[in-house]
This record gives sequence, C-alpha cells and structure tokens, in this order.
Amino acid sequence: MTKHVPARRVRSPKTLADRLTRAVLDLVSVVPETSEHKSRGPEHRARKIASDAANRAALAAGTLALPPGPVGWLTIVPELVAIWHIQRQMVADIAGAYGVSAELTQSRMLYCLFRHAAAQAVRDVAVQVGARLLIQDVPLRAIERIAAKVGVSVSKRLVGRGIARWLPVIGALGVGAYAYYDTGQVARTAMTLFAAEAEHARTRTGSPVHRG
Repeated sequence: MTKHVPARRVRSPKTLADRLTRAVLDLVSVVPETSEHKSRGPEHRARKIASDAANRAALAAGTLALPPGPVGWLTIVPELVAIWHIQRQMVADIAGAYGVSAELTQSRMLYCLFRHAAAQAVRDVAVQVGARLLIQDVPLRAIERIAAKVGVSVSKRLVGRGIARWLPVIGALGVGAYAYYDTGQVARTAMTLFAAEAEHARTRTGSPVHRG
C-alpha cells in the first residue's frame, strides 16, 4: 500500500528555490508502492531497475529540454519533477528487490534521492555507528528544513544548466545525459543503503545470504 506522509505546505512559492522546496516536500510525502519482490540476486535486479529508470529519465529530460530560449527556462522545474518521480519509483523498486520495502521511510527516500546532489542538506538524517550507516526518521519540521536546503542547493546548480536551454537539440542531449548520470547516482546510493540494511536484517534473523 502506498505510504502517504503528511507534509505541510511551504509559503506560496516566489523564487525558484521556493518552488523546488515545495516540489521536494510533495515528492517525499508519498512513498510509492512497488511490484518488486525480494530477489535472490538483488544486486543484479537493482542494476536492471536502475538502467531502465536512467533511460526513462534521460528521455523525459531531453524531451522537456528541447524548447529553446525563454520557453525552455519554463521547463526546468517540470523536468526536475519528472526525473524525481522516476527516481522515487526506482528507489522503491530497488528497496523491493532487496526485501526492505517496509523500511522505506520519508527520511530514507530523501537520503537516497539527494545524498549525491545535496549531501550537506541530508546529513542530519544519516548517523554513522561504527561501520554501519543508520538513517533516522526525523520529524516533519526537520524534513521541511532539509527540503528547503535541497531547494537552495539545486536552484544554484540550475543556473548553469539553464544555459543549455539556449542550445536546441545539443542542449537537450546534454540535459538527457545528465539525467541519466544523476539517476545512476541515486541508484548507487539506494543500492548501498538497502544492501547494508538487508544484510543487517539477515544477521539478526539468521537467514541465508543470497549473492547475485
């Protein structure tokens, strides 16, 4: 069943950072369902899920980046939101492949989606205990602060990427390639986290370890 996590609305968005903050809050307020079941070879399955998602993200980003000039600027936030939704479902599917869907919380989703792009923003949800990384379920107010930091961080990066909107076709190819790379980074974070959590769960229960 899809998990709906209440998220308070930020004030009416006036800046790009505000719009992105609202988009992040909307994004992580829902943990989507997955049809993926625990795999006997979770790493192999996760890589296939990641590859498919990266291709979809590249296509979506490249298509939205085709309009040149000022019109292209208007597609920046819709492009990001489309990519984030693809990545969010990918994270849920990878969690399913590792058999840890029940552990996929709002904080884990935030960490997986933005750890590579806004590490400082999501550092408060991650705690290193010895060799193990623990993700804390932080309160809503902290989620809002993290979303605001992500919004600011991503908006700064978009200034440079927006230049591609003035280069039709060539710019679209570059935007698509970046979306592919970005999705791969999200997948890598999710695989590392969920593999460790699945291993910890097996250690506690004494279940056999499947490699693949």
